[in-house]
Amino acid sequence: MDNEIDILIEEELWASIDLEEISHKVMAHISVALDIATAPYEVSILACNDTRIAVLNTEFRGKKKPTNVLSWPSYDLNPEIAGEIPSLPPKPDFGDPFVNLGDIAIAYETCINEAKAAEISLYNHVTHLLTHGILHLLGYDHETDKDAELMENLEIKLLADMGIGNPYKTV
Repeated sequence: MDNEIDILIEEELWASIDLEEISHKVMAHISVALDIATAPYEVSILACNDTRIAVLNTEFRGKKKPTNVLSWPSYDLNPEIAGEIPSLPPKPDFGDPFVNLGDIAIAYETCINEAKAAEISLYNHVTHLLTHGILHLLGYDHETDKDAELMENLEIKLLADMGIGNPYKTV
């Protein structure tokens, strides 16, 4: 089932990478891994710069600095008990063929700087961050150690399925 990915590119530097290809690949892998491939989902992505994401981070998280990725889920799918798997998103209703999972913002400068510091490609880092952001839209978080372990293990598996190494591995 095809998913709808709406991408708004505010920062021209994002033209150096195929966000559409990455986001569709990530959604396809997540849909299969979480057994939600039977319904089409919609995600909106804002590809911005550090200035824009710093404003959003201040407004929504009270942190006056840029970050790599932010997410705004459409549904509260978080489990009541730490470390448990989140609820499944709803199925589409008759009026709309897609279920809107929510919105993601991703900042170019922070992403490229993190990729360089970690000595990984921008493509692989953005794939990881979009995986991370979409999992947030699906109710995964890292507020507790148990939740972080669940989310990180799922990210590691998904990324491995896409041919990308463990982003949490320390040397």
